[in-house]
Amino acid sequence: MLETLPTAFLYLLAAPLLALLPRGALRAALLLVVPVLAALQVWSLPLGNLVQVEFFGLTLDLMRVDKLSRIFALIFCIAAFLGNLYAWHVKDVVQQAAALLYAGAAIGAVFAGDLVTLFFYWEGTAISSVFLIWARRTEGAFHTGMRYLIVQIGSGVILLAGVIVMYAETGSIAFERMELGSLATWLIFIAFGMKCAFPLLHNWLQDAYPAATVTGTVILSAFTTKLAVYSLARGFAGTEILIYIGAIMTLFPIFYAVIENDLRRVLAYSLNNQLGFMVVGIGIGTELALNGTAAHAFAHILYKALLFMSVGAVLFRTGTAKGSELGGLYKTMPLTMIFCVIGAASISAFPLFSGFVTKSLILSAAAKEHYYIIWGILLFASAGVFHHSGIKIPYFAFFAHDSGKRPKEAPWNMLLAMGLASFLCIAVGVYPAPLYALLPFEVDYDSYTTTHVITQLQLLFFSALAFTVLMRTGIYPPELKSVNLDTDWTYRRLLPRLIGWIAGPVGAMFWGLDNAKGAWLQGLIVRLYHAYGPQGRTSQFWPTGAMVLWIAVLLGVALMVSYVS
Repeated sequence: MLETLPTAFLYLLAAPLLALLPRGALRAALLLVVPVLAALQVWSLPLGNLVQVEFFGLTLDLMRVDKLSRIFALIFCIAAFLGNLYAWHVKDVVQQAAALLYAGAAIGAVFAGDLVTLFFYWEGTAISSVFLIWARRTEGAFHTGMRYLIVQIGSGVILLAGVIVMYAETGSIAFERMELGSLATWLIFIAFGMKCAFPLLHNWLQDAYPAATVTGTVILSAFTTKLAVYSLARGFAGTEILIYIGAIMTLFPIFYAVIENDLRRVLAYSLNNQLGFMVVGIGIGTELALNGTAAHAFAHILYKALLFMSVGAVLFRTGTAKGSELGGLYKTMPLTMIFCVIGAASISAFPLFSGFVTKSLILSAAAKEHYYIIWGILLFASAGVFHHSGIKIPYFAFFAHDSGKRPKEAPWNMLLAMGLASFLCIAVGVYPAPLYALLPFEVDYDSYTTTHVITQLQLLFFSALAFTVLMRTGIYPPELKSVNLDTDWTYRRLLPRLIGWIAGPVGAMFWGLDNAKGAWLQGLIVRLYHAYGPQGRTSQFWPTGAMVLWIAVLLGVALMVSYVS
């Protein structure tokens, strides 16, 4: 019976029950039980297409289970458990229900065997996750949430357009590997790239994640971008352009993160950097590289959640996450500091921590396929992430200058969630065999070779030396009370002004056309209707699809104008 129930439905059915339960331990317990039951189900599921339904003449695969979908579903269940445990003290039913719906939609998308099912869950992650931002209940959070929602819904609209065009061209909606070369595949690729925060499409991430609630940011960090990574691995493995996109993703966030004052925004840029490693692995497309992508996504969800948890605990106790306003917190928050250091060591790929045994798979794949320049870029990016996440986050939060703040240690549930995440980060790093066994392809790889260990330690020690020298000489950018401009300034500030300048003349022009050429336009519309309407050529080919496609296009244009206005 449980095998025939899509895993996502466990989350989707549990969300309405929250409203019926009293606030407190019983409701919080449900938030923990659901991910545990879901993880047990995922672990026991046989491979294959387990649940299929008919929908308007289309066969939808709701549960396509293979090793790639299973590992992502498992880590999503673990992330949901840790995030809900971290948020045990939260009494807001909106946040709690949104967390369940968000995780359920992400897991449903991972198991989707067709593009229509993927689309429904894709939009489900967008709609449910925005409430984790709005739950902060400030004017800034509302506007940030609207920008986030527009981007996420826009990604879904583009995905829908791609699915429609693909169905028109091939008659198939199967979610399988695709080749770039048609309008349909390019639209789907762009939709995935928006959610994966490709360069110039990334600003929603740094805008939205720091604006969410303390607990909401932890949950947000786990699902949206990793769902996009999974989708790219499923649909575009071996697409070479991803290698170069991923390499750029690893580089540019470093410079923003180094000068950023808000530590949650530093982690958001760092998240973008880590996604780049996964995208490179997808682009290389070999079994070793795809294993590296899946493994690194698994490890990344854990250590990134741990870092967001530790900074969130600091924000919860002090009311700020600004590096310029923190320091000296190790005196009264020693456990949070220790957990933060473990997360920092993991993301920096120290030996015996999770990042080391996963990132090395991707680096080895790049070298094996003779992408030596990309390999060098990834090494440089590894040194950079050690600077801004491995050193900067714990240093400015817990050490640096003494801010004079003496907050209490984090609540027990936050400490327990951080402790479990820390245990997993160390366990995976010390003994990676169980993780390797979950990967999509057979693994014959030893990350703890002398070459790997010495190379990584040299990289880390020289990076630490460079940080020390820069700090002692005063060259390292200080933590200042400032706001850093990113590329989104061009379309959040500049483009609205341009639209305002041209809106008046264009509006007047259309007003004149409406008065002078009304009859002509009416005749044109009638002719277009007869040509492409119910009796026209387009409708004979695919009437419903053409209508939906143009609705999707118009909605996408409306979303873009709304975003920049």
